[in-house]
Amino acid sequence: MGVQIAPGHAPQKAAAVEERALVINRWNYEFLHRPAPDYFQSFGLGFFEFFQMCEDIGAQPLPILNCGMACQFNTGELCPLDQLDTYIQDALDLVEFANGPASSTWGAKRAAMGHPDPFNVKLIGIGNEQWDEQYIERYAKFHKTLKGKYPDIQLISSAGPSPDDRRFKFAWPELRKLKADIVDEHCYANPEWFFKNTHRYDDYDPTGPKVFMGEYAAQSDKVVSVKNRNNWECALAEAAYMTGLERNAAVVRMASYAPLFAHIDAWQWTPNLIWTDNLRVFGTPNYYVQQLFSRNRGDVVLPIKCSPDAETSSGSKLYASAVRDESGVILKLVNPAAEPQEVAIQLEGPHALKTGATAVVLAGKNLTDENSLDAPTNISPHAISIDLKSPSFNQTVPGYSLMVLRLPL
Repeated sequence: MGVQIAPGHAPQKAAAVEERALVINRWNYEFLHRPAPDYFQSFGLGFFEFFQMCEDIGAQPLPILNCGMACQFNTGELCPLDQLDTYIQDALDLVEFANGPASSTWGAKRAAMGHPDPFNVKLIGIGNEQWDEQYIERYAKFHKTLKGKYPDIQLISSAGPSPDDRRFKFAWPELRKLKADIVDEHCYANPEWFFKNTHRYDDYDPTGPKVFMGEYAAQSDKVVSVKNRNNWECALAEAAYMTGLERNAAVVRMASYAPLFAHIDAWQWTPNLIWTDNLRVFGTPNYYVQQLFSRNRGDVVLPIKCSPDAETSSGSKLYASAVRDESGVILKLVNPAAEPQEVAIQLEGPHALKTGATAVVLAGKNLTDENSLDAPTNISPHAISIDLKSPSFNQTVPGYSLMVLRLPL
């Protein structure tokens, strides 16, 4: 979630929601195939409410700030470098508003709004999905000033809209030179790309800038196509890709599927994680993939070795990752083949397997299967019984499935 602030318009106090002026959202006619002339931005969720919401749900907020550049897919208008200080000051003011003591100028405004304690914001994004020299030279100015005053704030920088194009290849070396903290990568591609890129981060330098996979979603047809579906093939491809994100958690610090919500009768972009009408809501298969990874995250990544080459009898690969928490080992297995696969699993180390192992399976009969308002849990997790007594065992992984095994030690 990103919230932008325009220079010179920071409120002195929290205006009542109903008093905040509406503006036309920039996406109102972005896609000519689905214009949305009634697409307004209400500012009902300002920085203060955003920080409160994150505090309530136990999340770390990541506000994304305007870096003096309009969207480069549209006007690409630039704030001249010699006038950029206003934008940088907005960023400094926001950090003080979020984290400063109640005796500071902006901390006092936060306290007056009813929150005397700091929000302890740790992350700030500078621009979103921007690229080339214009972005690097503006990001460099933000980086120098913000890191100079708030060295503990982690800055998120942009590598552009694609994971491997010219803009991406230009951005990374430049951001390394600037000692960027975290680089935001985006990718919307077909399921094949996600299956093929499960080892994408194996060769990233763990001592260099970290990665925020800030926008990604498999596209069943093509990017910006109204035919894209939240089908099981896309979700399964994302699950396979996420095993690679998890195995490389030393590099990939954060990841988020995008976009999050859409109304079944008022959307411009598909796929989306969660769909709703005016009365009902349902999670897509992609949502349940995200849910399973989130609820079974673990605290430590474990090394995992698959042989021979983690390939099933059908020639399809089996994708896997392993983590540990205080209760034991959490193993995630993705089988993209139609037939079930028998997998031999061996846990190495001086630990005994306790009783109480559990297994959860997310599976579809067909790759084209979807959820809907009338069948919201057509593809959803379900538990299966397993009885394990040894750290070496065989496990059947159903066809077209993501399986999560929790093995208490």
